[in-house]
Amino acid sequence: MSEDLNPINQPKLYMLLLGSKAPRRNVEQHDYFFGIATSLKELVPEIKAFWPEAGASIHVDGWREVNQVDGYEIKILPREAANEDSLHKLFFTNLGGYQSGKLAEQHYIVLSVKDDRASAIQEAKKTVFFKTNSIKGANAHIDEKYGIDIDDIYRVEEILSPVFKEKYHIQISPGSALPEDEIHLGYFKLDKL
Repeated sequence: MSEDLNPINQPKLYMLLLGSKAPRRNVEQHDYFFGIATSLKELVPEIKAFWPEAGASIHVDGWREVNQVDGYEIKILPREAANEDSLHKLFFTNLGGYQSGKLAEQHYIVLSVKDDRASAIQEAKKTVFFKTNSIKGANAHIDEKYGIDIDDIYRVEEILSPVFKEKYHIQISPGSALPEDEIHLGYFKLDKL
């Protein structure tokens, strides 16, 4: 798959939905991966390092080049050129919830730009998903805890691999009239990226 979204080879923040039918699992498992590169193909070694137990079955089920969130422009700068004075931070929240009669946990992902975790949690609580995916005794929650717990929400910079943290900084600045990020869905084998 050829990618021409980044013509000047500027590093970009990518958010990938990874899938794997890992050994001794009955169903495909999923996880989210954030990486910084000039192309998806460049991320392959870090994807494999992120989920080594997935083996050869690891693949990309969807991806997004993160250029804007909540009206803020997201840019990647070399660490040495970064101005880290910004109060704004990029948060990744994984909401989980239940629907009556379904033996499955539903999930909803929220990317938000906020000043702190508490504000990001309040934003997640406003989603239709949070308000409608609860049943008595099994409320919608941020994974690992029932109810909202700030330990279960991440600044994207916190969950980047050390390779990316050492080289890059995520710069967040107000943007105007930014187009929505395109979401690419499908089954993408790593060797075809």
